[in-house]
Amino acid sequence: MRGPHNIWRLVQTLATMERTGANRMVLQELGAPASVRAAARILGWPFKWLGEKGDPSLPPATRAITALGPAYIKFGQILSTRPDVVGDELAVQLRVLQDKLAPFPVEVAKQTVAQELGRPADTLFSEFSEPIAAASIAQVHQARVAETGELVAVKVLRPNVERNFRRDIDAFYFAASTIELLAPFSRRLRPSDVIAHFDGVVTGELDLRIETSAAAEFAANTENDPGFAVPRIIWPLSGKRVLTLGWCEGVPIGDNAALDAAGHDRRAIGERVLAMFLRHALRDGYFHADMHQGNMKVGPNGDILVFDFGIMGRIDEYTRRVYAEILYGFIRRDYRRVAEVHFEAGYVPADRDIDEFAQALRSVGEPIFGMDASYISMAKLLAYLFEVTERFGMATRTELILLQRTMVVVEGVSRSLNPSINIWEVARPIVEEYIKENIGPKAVVRDLVRTARVLSRFGPRLPEMAETLLIQQSNPDPEPPRPSPFKPVLWMGIGGALVGAGMVLGLLI
Repeated sequence: MRGPHNIWRLVQTLATMERTGANRMVLQELGAPASVRAAARILGWPFKWLGEKGDPSLPPATRAITALGPAYIKFGQILSTRPDVVGDELAVQLRVLQDKLAPFPVEVAKQTVAQELGRPADTLFSEFSEPIAAASIAQVHQARVAETGELVAVKVLRPNVERNFRRDIDAFYFAASTIELLAPFSRRLRPSDVIAHFDGVVTGELDLRIETSAAAEFAANTENDPGFAVPRIIWPLSGKRVLTLGWCEGVPIGDNAALDAAGHDRRAIGERVLAMFLRHALRDGYFHADMHQGNMKVGPNGDILVFDFGIMGRIDEYTRRVYAEILYGFIRRDYRRVAEVHFEAGYVPADRDIDEFAQALRSVGEPIFGMDASYISMAKLLAYLFEVTERFGMATRTELILLQRTMVVVEGVSRSLNPSINIWEVARPIVEEYIKENIGPKAVVRDLVRTARVLSRFGPRLPEMAETLLIQQSNPDPEPPRPSPFKPVLWMGIGGALVGAGMVLGLLI
């Protein structure tokens, strides 16, 4: 039944896109040839007779996706993080998608709790409210733990959500393969890869144990950050379809009037939101990638409280170092060094002209530094940087696009709290601190220690490996020798030992 279902769902999707006026706009943003756009208008003409569909107050793409249902809403939210795929204008439209749907009955939620946790909900919780928030995948209830009296938030997956999403994801794969076959221009956007990325994200969100683990890791990373808090994870009351966290009591960070009435310093909060995001991205390489106003509150003591850990971003250590140097170079307006970092990291092909690249980078940085402080944007800087590097042959890096998209959201939150915030003044000490700790002599020593630990695992085998290598060199085989997997490790060990010895001698001298 999957084939007929997929075809019918594709027809429904095309009809809805036409009836909401989204087809023309989406095809234009995706760079479809004029012939394809003309054919789409002709094929879509019969659907006009069905009348308009969706909320006419919404932009076309948002209107269509909202009308198509939960899986499409979640897909649209994820596509909003990929302006490299859908274009800037469409990404902006998708970014305002509201993931607010009709809730399912509280009794159904209690049944899920009982099935997942093995005990009736009424014995686990002395209070269990009606839904206070309902999204495409789950809804949230306020409850009180029977044993401790602690007030908590209980997140419960929608009934049959796994099956329903799996059905629509199958249809998405079918649509992607059909588009690639019939519209060759679309292959540069790799539709099937985009669907595979969506599949991976949603699969993670459909297992709340993964979100619970993400919350735990984020809490461990940030436990010593002043003025920032993650709700307590309650493991015994969490499972695959239920997640329980301590309740976040506070003022929504998007309600300026309430923040002022509570006596909070909005300027300081705006700077802290931005500073914490940058610190988590650089220091930890693990950041909250959905830091909009709906996912943050300000506690009675002024702490920023963050929740909803369904979308998290991760950047490896090497990439963090590279981009810290890039940001630092822009802050110092040292465009030559920014260009050198790109070449050293292999982001830009070696056959490109470094002076020409540095000049292009200057065209990115100087206009931004010439702006009034209230208009300076790191998110714009990253967006312009991606445009320039793409022209010089740099491949798209998904994790950095997510970073840039989150930066846009975080800057928006910070400016809503403090319109005159100077992004560079907030960012500079954090980037400088990271540079000091991770690029320089201290970082070299730390890297050598870590290398030594790795090499120590081969310690018992190093003599044997050295002997084998020496025998091979002294008795060359007439046949082409097969490369030894241990040679790189051995030479690393010898090189590391020499470097370490040199450092020790340098210290002694």
